[in-house]
Parts: sequence; C-alpha cells; structure tokens
Amino acid sequence: MMSDNTNTTGSITALRVALVVIGLIFIFGIYPQTVLRPSGWSWGHGSSHYPAMIIGIYATLGLFLLIAARNPLAHRSLIWFTLVSSVVHAAIMAVEAITDPAEHGHLTGDVPALLFVAIVLAVLMPRAGKAVSRRARVTGRGHGWWRPSDRRRRLPPRPA
Repeated sequence: MMSDNTNTTGSITALRVALVVIGLIFIFGIYPQTVLRPSGWSWGHGSSHYPAMIIGIYATLGLFLLIAARNPLAHRSLIWFTLVSSVVHAAIMAVEAITDPAEHGHLTGDVPALLFVAIVLAVLMPRAGKAVSRRARVTGRGHGWWRPSDRRRRLPPRPA
C-alpha cells in the first residue's frame, strides 16, 4: 500500500506532466487545429482578428503553464485560473455554437477540448487539505502564508 506522501508525490508528478502537455498544446497546437479543422477551431466568418488574439492569449498561458510545471503547488492560482477559465470559455463557446448554425462544428472541436483540459486539471490538482498536511510534515507548520508565523516576537522585559 502506498503512503500518503507517495500518493502526493505521484499526483504532483502527474500534474507536472499534464501541465507540460497542456502548455505545449496551448503554445504549438491551437494554430494548426485552426488550419486543419477550422469548422471546430476557428471562430468568425471571413477575415477576423479573433484567431490571432486567442492564439496569442493561449500561447502565453501555455508558457506560464510550462513555468508552473516546475513547482505546481507554488502556482496553484494559475492552475485554478486555467481550469475555471477553460470551463467558462467552453460554456460561452457552447452557447454560441448552439445558437449560430455556422459554428456547430465547435461542439466537437475546441469546446470539448477545453472541458477535457479542465477535467484533467481538476482531477490532478491536490486539494487544500492534502497540500496543507504535506506542508505541515515538511515545515512543521500547518498554516498558510496568509497567517502570522508561530514565532512570537520577543519583547524586552519590563522594568520593575
């Protein structure tokens, strides 16, 4: 049977791999999809500035996910932002794809891809309790960075 520490290490390793894969796909994979399968990955009709903007945003996010892969616990807010923004973006795109017949292809393209990214990150992100308990084992303190330290400032004795 694996210990809690081994489970935590294994889940962090899996999260690191997922962050690298997702980061590389965001950097290098979105543009080719807009060319190879525009009906499911490229929005807008005719000439549009949207694809260049969205590719730039996702490439930037991909770069930061690669950086986060080095130490995922230190970049939890970025990972949660990626997860939540992927769900929100997919939900908005799904509504747009359903209401605009010309965009139905996105229901089998970028919409499920973003939901898949969110599910993978949700499954692999350690919950706060696990992260705090691991921190407590390593540092001896179980509180977060936002709380005062256990060390009390020592005041000089009062004169009698």
